[in-house]
Amino acid sequence: MNLVPALVVGVVAAAFLLLWYILGSAAGMLWTARALVIAGLVSVFGILGFLVPWGFDAMLIADAALIFLVWLDATLAQPVEVTREPLPALSVGHNAEVGYRWNNRSRRRARLRVREVRPDILGGAQQARAVAIPPRGTARETVSVVPVRRGRERTNAGGFVVDSFGPLGLGRHRMRLALPWEVVVYPPLVSVRLRASVAEAQRRREAGMKPIRQLGEGRLFESLREWGPGDDLRHIDWKATARRGKVITRQYEAERRQQVLLVLDTGRLMTADVAAGVARLDFAVQAALELAYAAAQHDDNVGIMTFADGVQHFVAPERGRTGVRRVLDVLAEVEPKLVEPDYPGAFRYLAARNRKRALTVLFTDVIDRFASDALVANVATLRPRHLPLAVTLRNPELDAVATQRPATPRDAFRKAAAEELLHAREEALGHMRRAGVLVIDVTPERAAQAVVAKYLDLKRRGTL
Repeated sequence: MNLVPALVVGVVAAAFLLLWYILGSAAGMLWTARALVIAGLVSVFGILGFLVPWGFDAMLIADAALIFLVWLDATLAQPVEVTREPLPALSVGHNAEVGYRWNNRSRRRARLRVREVRPDILGGAQQARAVAIPPRGTARETVSVVPVRRGRERTNAGGFVVDSFGPLGLGRHRMRLALPWEVVVYPPLVSVRLRASVAEAQRRREAGMKPIRQLGEGRLFESLREWGPGDDLRHIDWKATARRGKVITRQYEAERRQQVLLVLDTGRLMTADVAAGVARLDFAVQAALELAYAAAQHDDNVGIMTFADGVQHFVAPERGRTGVRRVLDVLAEVEPKLVEPDYPGAFRYLAARNRKRALTVLFTDVIDRFASDALVANVATLRPRHLPLAVTLRNPELDAVATQRPATPRDAFRKAAAEELLHAREEALGHMRRAGVLVIDVTPERAAQAVVAKYLDLKRRGTL
């Protein structure tokens, strides 16, 4: 059997693959599906080489011509440019639209196949899609972006891998268009805005259309009146007393604008997953965001501090949309760390940076009284200047194990261990309450609703 024809076909195929690799990797000249079909038909001439003497020569000539046409066609492919329009506000679970403008400066229509490379926070590499641009024109493209998690990411590796097809449809020129990303993905905002609008409507119904003055221990002067038994002697206006010949006292209006400071513990205990694979810190972030919106709706100043083994962020309480926006920027990028939190250092920093009385809402967790001694001791130091409120998230799985009826000895041991852990946790929370700290201990799904309700209750009773 003559093996020379088969050997020649193998050499030609290897040369074909080598040229394909060189043109593709070095020059960015690639084949199209149409060119591959033609190459398959040309290989028929190699098979005919077994039957007719001119078959191999015809195959070699056809292969050389095809390679030349592919290279020429890829060379004639049009270069393009792309720009990204300003990004909208991105939030987890919300489908956003991002616009691109493709520019074609040549006199021929550009046919493209593009594959976008996004930051990991936006899903990474995307599926390839087709784009057509008219001659000397632009094409606007709108694509859907669904963030996979909250956070902040800045990268120069983003952009497009673009295949521009030649006029014959045999070759394509691959180019890489760099398009840096600087993106911030916020926590879910839809439920926050909805609940905030409902809270605002309820507040207006309760207050009516005119402001309500509440007299109390605030520092906003309201009026003068004659002193009576039980009035604070420190409020006597001695000048007015001398003019009128009777004891006159100042009457103050309770201040309606208070300080709300959100404090997030991002240490080891907040890394654990407590529901559906979601970290405990993510539920705390959502609850803090909803409380910030509620505080802004009630004209309170809102700020934030995050800490683990050191203070990571501190934003002093500010009023209105500015305060909420700065809180939102911090909540977008805060991440838990597998370290023990430094409670003494964090609360010393807080005492030095925020001297005005504030509702200080601490999002954290406790295990038992002894492990939480540092937390309890330092939270208690906020009183009486501040009003501390600790928000702790229960573990639903632990509660379920503690309440189930054991079917096996193993289940009985698990139930006893769960009950012991819950008892120790309740002891720690009770110690915190006896120290004068308000405590909300709820499941993660109810944290946002519970903390907003508690804030509204404190606001209504004038406790702040």
